[in-house]
Amino acid sequence: MKVALFATCLVDVFQTNVGKATVQLLESLGCEVTFPKGQVCCGQPAYNSGYVKDAKEPMRHMIDTFLHEECIVTPSGSCATMFKEYPHIFADDPIYAKKAQLVADKTHELTEFLVNVLGVTDVGASFPHRVTYHSSCHMTRLLGVKDEPRILLQHVKGLELVELPNAHNCCGFGGTFSVKMGDISEQMVDEKVDCALQTDADYLIASDGGCMMNINGRMHRRGEKMTTMHIAEVLTQHEGV
Repeated sequence: MKVALFATCLVDVFQTNVGKATVQLLESLGCEVTFPKGQVCCGQPAYNSGYVKDAKEPMRHMIDTFLHEECIVTPSGSCATMFKEYPHIFADDPIYAKKAQLVADKTHELTEFLVNVLGVTDVGASFPHRVTYHSSCHMTRLLGVKDEPRILLQHVKGLELVELPNAHNCCGFGGTFSVKMGDISEQMVDEKVDCALQTDADYLIASDGGCMMNINGRMHRRGEKMTTMHIAEVLTQHEGV
């Protein structure tokens, strides 16, 4: 299958290893991965801040950039959700409403693509460590992807998956929420870090770059030893790691 990678801003700027791992993982499963060079921000930060008119410009650009791709995969439930929202945002635009629906229909979050499209639950990874998994709000509540990440992690050789207490709680990132409501966001992420530490896990795994950046940043500031990883990085690990 030919797959167009929607990398996301955070991967492009801060988490390039996640992009590399995503490509490596998809190619190992027989996918031909392309990278549309015209891709920019999906418009989510501006849209969530109420700047709908301003957000529509990059959204139109992204729609046109990915319109003719066979399949779109992104290592971010949040950004996949934004693509899925495009048809609603452009509902009053007869031209872009149709284009947006075409793009939304072929967009997949990485783990959902692996399990539900490729039908793969065991990617042959090995990661002999105790881990816990953080479920992001956009990915679970809006995109509806809940079980797929855990299914994949449960098939990783040597991996011990420990449930995260209060896993349904937000980590406090919420895009611009963490900037506008910094004090509240800090208390939320502290609660998330405390819950993660209760598991005695070596790693906290996430499927959204924003959550991962927020939790990892707070752990670093607190001097905690737990490491955060994107699930794509775990699924590309092999024996001896």
